[in-house]
Amino acid sequence: MSQTVTTRAVPATAAPPALGGPGLFTVLLAAALPLVDFFIVNVALPAIGADLHAGEAVLELVVAGYGVAYAVLLVLGGRLGDLFGRRRLFLGGMAAFGLTSLACGLAPGAWSLVAARIAQGAAAAAMLPQVLATIQSTTRGARRAKAMSLYGATAGLSMVAGQILGGVLVAADVAGTGWRSVFLVNVPVVVVGLVLAVRVVPETRSPHPEPVDGPGTVLLAVSLLTLLAPLTEGRAAGWPLWTWLSLAAFPFAAGAFWAVERRADRAGRTPLVPPSVLALASLRRGLVLLVPFSIGFSGFMFVIALVLQQGAGLGPVRAGLALAPMAVTFLFTSLAGPRLIGRYGTRVVTAGSVVQGVGVLLIALAAWRDWPRLDIGSLLPGAAVAGAGQALQLPNVMRLVMSEVPSARAGVGSGVMITTQQSALALGVATLGTLFLTLEPHLGMRDALVTTLLVQLAGIILTGLLSLCLPRHVG
Repeated sequence: MSQTVTTRAVPATAAPPALGGPGLFTVLLAAALPLVDFFIVNVALPAIGADLHAGEAVLELVVAGYGVAYAVLLVLGGRLGDLFGRRRLFLGGMAAFGLTSLACGLAPGAWSLVAARIAQGAAAAAMLPQVLATIQSTTRGARRAKAMSLYGATAGLSMVAGQILGGVLVAADVAGTGWRSVFLVNVPVVVVGLVLAVRVVPETRSPHPEPVDGPGTVLLAVSLLTLLAPLTEGRAAGWPLWTWLSLAAFPFAAGAFWAVERRADRAGRTPLVPPSVLALASLRRGLVLLVPFSIGFSGFMFVIALVLQQGAGLGPVRAGLALAPMAVTFLFTSLAGPRLIGRYGTRVVTAGSVVQGVGVLLIALAAWRDWPRLDIGSLLPGAAVAGAGQALQLPNVMRLVMSEVPSARAGVGSGVMITTQQSALALGVATLGTLFLTLEPHLGMRDALVTTLLVQLAGIILTGLLSLCLPRHVG
């Protein structure tokens, strides 16, 4: 049975101003902040635990509290931007992100840090959907393709750079701030971003805004919480009864959410996640690719930070810099991405999965051969090759997801894509991280790392096979 996308008459409105170079730079700067902050704490966790006398379960909440709040509220943030104006939500979310970053940096104890991180995730959820929605609403044709490629490149580079920056800042101990600097560094960046945004980011909104979907919002939040909360906290908490009850409730919550959204869509209302938008083949296929890619990416970044510091004995700077080759090759390969996708189409994504798989194999071989003397030299070949492969995939998959989303539903489309990505990032830490930490006492750190990398490789192969189903060309 085929599905069709419902269309509605839209009143004529003046086209929003085009997003110029300074405006694009500003929204991409904002796009980098939440992703940098998801990864920047990985190398700072040992210092946070020592300073605040925090146990493993609380430290996992420092990561998970941010990620879960961020994932749960992203689609709502996109809808509010459609309703009240994307520039307004962008400015408010960015200001809140700066204030909550300051609260994280000044947190007097572990639990106050957890609370500030949850608030920081909520602020990011208000800000980030407006970035893609603004790009989608203010660019067309080749300019949109270039902007989307730059967005994808920014997202991937931010995830690697966050971990490198975290190590450098912790070791630099700027003015005696230690780990606190990984949060305080956001404050001046936010100030600059706000000054620029007021001047160069145009206001856009949906031409037919609708009220917030209350039941859908609650059910989406319940669905994500019942899945992500037990997976991120279960191992550290010893898998108490609530984790199993929560996981058992997940399929029922997700089923109820889908039923409510489908009913609202058929009734002519605009639900939080319209099934008619998910009927777009490009969006649906792109999301299917984004999930295994993001799970593998975040799981790898979490595990490698742990291994390099606790197993290989590297300090935070050397642990972060060991990933510098990945960041460098990601940057330069992503710059060539638009030309490659224009010439070879989505087969570039398939090639990227092959290249990334070779890189992960090289990292696994280096770990097997050189353990415990892992350093930037032994990891360089694998990290460089993996970074190039990632750059051939992520920007192009993100461009594919948004390629057919109408401008009027840009907030919905961007919220769905970023929620999928963020949920998968949180799942990566929960699943691959838990796998590694479970295997390590029994197999030793080297064999646990190699096993985890081979599981990631299976996900990369799955991504490559799925990419063969993509349409040859992306609009």
